Amino acid sequence: MSAKDDEIDGPAAERDVIQDEVDSAPEETSAEEPAKKKSQKPVGAHRAREEEDAAPVAEEAAKPALGAELEALRGELEERTHDLQRVSAEYANYRKRVDRDRGAAAEQTTGKVLTDLLPVLDDIDRAREHGDLVGPFASVAEQLTAVTGKLGLVAFGEKGDPFDPNRHEAVAHQTSADVDEPTCVEVMRRGYTLGERLLRPALVAVADPE
Repeated sequence: MSAKDDEIDGPAAERDVIQDEVDSAPEETSAEEPAKKKSQKPVGAHRAREEEDAAPVAEEAAKPALGAELEALRGELEERTHDLQRVSAEYANYRKRVDRDRGAAAEQTTGKVLTDLLPVLDDIDRAREHGDLVGPFASVAEQLTAVTGKLGLVAFGEKGDPFDPNRHEAVAHQTSADVDEPTCVEVMRRGYTLGERLLRPALVAVADPE
């Protein structure tokens, strides 16, 4: 081999060596990179994993607080419900009491007016017994009787009625074989009631059995 050939082959051989080093360098880098990537975990994924692990713990810690709050709300709801029921019952009782008092006051007022009219009704009864209830006076008497009846006034006391000390006032007593129990045999003045209320007892003569 000549010196010229050595000069040509020398640089060529050196280039081949450098090329071999360059070609082998990426292979080493490519072999090392997966190892580095495998050894290094992404920061975002690591943080997400920590948050996922911490979520069940936070939920378990929050359950007692939520349960206590739920029980407090349930107790408050029951208390408000009881308050509402109590107020409703008190209002219902108040309305009943007001209606009862209103009705009693109206009945008392009506009873007072009717009691003042009883002497007039007694005169009408006496006029009827004597046959004097005729003409315009009879028409007025009928109208007055109808009006007092609409107001709830009821007359009682007739001959032959059983004697009732709660409704009759006996002004005379006698015995009779025609009766089996104390009986009203004569009515001097009729009695009157207004609903369940006794405005005036009837004045009667009573016959007892012999």
